[in-house]
Amino acid sequence: VHVFHLNIGQPDIITPPQVIEAVRDYGRKIIAYGQSEGELELREALPSYYKSFGVDVAADDIMITTGGSEAIQFTFMTLCDPGDEVIVPEPYYTNVGAFAQTASITLKPVTSRLEDGFTLPDIAHFEAMVTPKTRAIMLCSPNNPTGHIYTDEELRQILDLVKRLDIFLIVDEVYREFVYDGKRFTSVLSYPEYADRVVVVDSFSKRY
Repeated sequence: VHVFHLNIGQPDIITPPQVIEAVRDYGRKIIAYGQSEGELELREALPSYYKSFGVDVAADDIMITTGGSEAIQFTFMTLCDPGDEVIVPEPYYTNVGAFAQTASITLKPVTSRLEDGFTLPDIAHFEAMVTPKTRAIMLCSPNNPTGHIYTDEELRQILDLVKRLDIFLIVDEVYREFVYDGKRFTSVLSYPEYADRVVVVDSFSKRY
């Protein structure tokens, strides 16, 4: 029996030698606390990466966290009060449930189906889950664990919905460089008209 391990996304990407050398050559005698929002030098370097796939962001738009998981946790705790709700297509990354529990919020799942290629469920299903406690919808694209990449049409449906409901859209885009079979990744950051209600989660651990 061959077992396919679809669990933790442990990277198997070789760490760039420049990173290893920078650690070895670190000469400061005291490692001081960093800036809470992330070192300015790093935040100023990142917009050029995002520009490489057609997205314009500024250093002030970026906050550095200890991994994408902490970013999701912080986002839940920023957008929601205890008892609030976030709608999310399932299946979803299992640990999102733990992050929600830690933030004392409730995940409201909307099921996507293998038979449909795990495409975005009908928008009416999302609307049916909305209550006065709904604060956000969360997507993952390319999706972990299904691999589905949300299309321009799918993203616009969700963006129109969150704007109409005056809630937020959280999108985990950490797998954006893992796109196959001629498919095309579209970042939710490509829609500047919705920038006031979008939070994107990213991670260095999934970069080539």
